[in-house]
Amino acid sequence: MPFSISNIDSQRFGINVVKTKHISMNDLNHLNTFCIENDAQLSIVRVLSSELSMVQKLEKDGYRLMDTLVYYVFKFNKKAIPELSSDYVLRPVNQNDIEAVSQIAESSFEGYYGHYHADPNLPDDKCDEVYIDWAKKSVTSRDVADEVLVVENENRLDAFATLRMNSEREGEGVLFGVAPHAQGQGMYRSMMIEGMRWCKAQDAERMVVSTQITNIAVQKVWARLGFEMDYSYYTLHKWF
Repeated sequence: MPFSISNIDSQRFGINVVKTKHISMNDLNHLNTFCIENDAQLSIVRVLSSELSMVQKLEKDGYRLMDTLVYYVFKFNKKAIPELSSDYVLRPVNQNDIEAVSQIAESSFEGYYGHYHADPNLPDDKCDEVYIDWAKKSVTSRDVADEVLVVENENRLDAFATLRMNSEREGEGVLFGVAPHAQGQGMYRSMMIEGMRWCKAQDAERMVVSTQITNIAVQKVWARLGFEMDYSYYTLHKWF
């Protein structure tokens, strides 16, 4: 089945949450049955924005749009990775960095308007915890991230980036956080370039990154680095 109980979301919000990464027309009735049988209060579905008929069917079934994710891609056989010129130290994370990474995630993602925050039925403080937990688990578990890079600046950590291989051919820059006091200093661009190098070192043919469609600032960075928009997803929620 393309859908399952999201244990982490269920525990965080204190309700039964079902998540679906991709759904077809034939799956919708099965999804509703699955939600009812598992006493789900919330169903979260992600669907390609090009599949408008599926989106409209979900809306008719009671789903509401929460966000739009845009994905950009960099193909290593078509372009060269830009040169990295940085005054900061970029290095792999270690277990002693967990608390610093958590603090950066907490400050940099406070109120970040993803699909959790867009849902008025979910408490904001619990929505903030999503990114803190995600950052922590990226450091402690290879099931979440294959690599985490951190930026050292004046004997402190100011930023982090999590990376993973989605397949033998595709790497992804997943979660990036820059402490508010360090934003606007080029750290994000430096982490992107180092992430590109990491993906290419894993023999990936391409690197993908994603963000909310309204997050214009990072999309400008990606475009300047040579990334191109590739596809997009809608995220929809339904409450039972």
